[in-house]
Amino acid sequence: MSDAYEDALASLSHLDPDHPRPAVVDVLAAPENRRLLEYVALDPFGSHVFPGDIPDAPVDSFLDDLNAQLANTRPIHLWSYIPTCSYRCRFCQYPVVLVKGDPTVTRAKVDRWVDLNIREAQLWLDRVPNLRDAPIGEFNVFGGTPSLMSLDAVARLLDFYRANFAFAPDTAVRFEGDPTTFTEPLLEFLLEQGCRKLSCGVQSFDDPVLRLSGREHEAVECRAFLANTRRLGFDWVTVDLMYGLLDQTVDSVRRDLDTVREYEVPGLVCTKLHLRSYADTRTGVAGDRPAAWQFAGYRDRLAAAGHHWPTLGEQYQMRDVLAGGLTAAGYREHPTMYFHRAGHAPEMWKAIMVDQDRQDAEVAIGLGGSSSCRRSEAMTEVNERRYVEAVEAGVLPLASATRFGPLATESRSIKMALSTLQPLRDDLHRERFEGRSLFDEPWGSAFAALERRGLLTTDRDAGSVTLTSTGEVLVEAIMHTELG
Repeated sequence: MSDAYEDALASLSHLDPDHPRPAVVDVLAAPENRRLLEYVALDPFGSHVFPGDIPDAPVDSFLDDLNAQLANTRPIHLWSYIPTCSYRCRFCQYPVVLVKGDPTVTRAKVDRWVDLNIREAQLWLDRVPNLRDAPIGEFNVFGGTPSLMSLDAVARLLDFYRANFAFAPDTAVRFEGDPTTFTEPLLEFLLEQGCRKLSCGVQSFDDPVLRLSGREHEAVECRAFLANTRRLGFDWVTVDLMYGLLDQTVDSVRRDLDTVREYEVPGLVCTKLHLRSYADTRTGVAGDRPAAWQFAGYRDRLAAAGHHWPTLGEQYQMRDVLAGGLTAAGYREHPTMYFHRAGHAPEMWKAIMVDQDRQDAEVAIGLGGSSSCRRSEAMTEVNERRYVEAVEAGVLPLASATRFGPLATESRSIKMALSTLQPLRDDLHRERFEGRSLFDEPWGSAFAALERRGLLTTDRDAGSVTLTSTGEVLVEAIMHTELG
């Protein structure tokens, strides 16, 4: 037995005695689930990227695949990344550009990245002609912290996209920011601009936990944001919460849940602290520098100074508190760890991407974007200098592309659909893959093995595959260790 595996088992068994033992602990401790435990010990949250099995594909092949798919498409998801941040969180491994200091200088830097985004978007339109007419189901302005933009820059960005892409009256427009930059003037202006959805990186309502994480806001500002958005009447507000943060306790997470319920937040994204690089697994976009907390020596020094890193067992207790409490309050989970309040539909952009009957294209414009269609996917440059050089030279700044062979295309479809926590339907699979069944090989054997371990159930007569409750908790590990 390796030292790493023994350490993972020890971390899994270390629980907060004041809270129940999660059922998933015993499942992960079973020898037959060793691969799952090794994955979750330092797992990166969120399968945002599904790389193909044919590496080093020409970027032009991805662009041609995308253009062909967009010739006849249902509404797609469109991202505009503005990568600027005023500081870097200690857990953040995304590509960001720091802009801090004199407000005039800062504003100029942010505006420059708006200009670059618009210039890149025009390159996409020139190279992928069908993108101009592809209906946009949801348009997200993400980052970074795009709420650092001036009101003029916000209007300029939204005006450009509306004028050059196929927005419809029902296209959802969403904007991301943090509690300090979502000022009342900006919130009111976004409503005037037709933006009815917001995402806010709150992470925690525990001030000591926020400070240790490098966040430069406090709980009072998070609460003010929730109060203001409710008063102003935004249709949808999503708050990001993290668990497993330094010095965070299960009780702290329970208090976060109480605040969410108090403000009746429409949507929650609950994220486990990720310490393994996305670059290792290609499940997300990693920048060209690691997060501070990814350095083992730094983590060890913090522990030696008396701080506590929540164990794996405590992290699953935190997850149980969040998932169980939200479910009891009438929230539904779709996809994994994305919760929507009763009376609200699931996240549209996630449904566009992962629902078994959809899984349509997405295009992400900006530093570190991840774009995909059914035959291939591509990653935008994450290095700031190389990105700027490419855009200024009139070249699409795509750094890499992979393609999907026939089996990998099926695998991607199954994994994406599993992440929704909805039953897989064999009729939909057969329709999409020319009569191939979910119970054909290699999927039949894989599902049978998972069923023997109590992670899912199969019903061949009904043509369905359904995760069990513990399978839902471990769905990302299952996707990446059991299904190719």
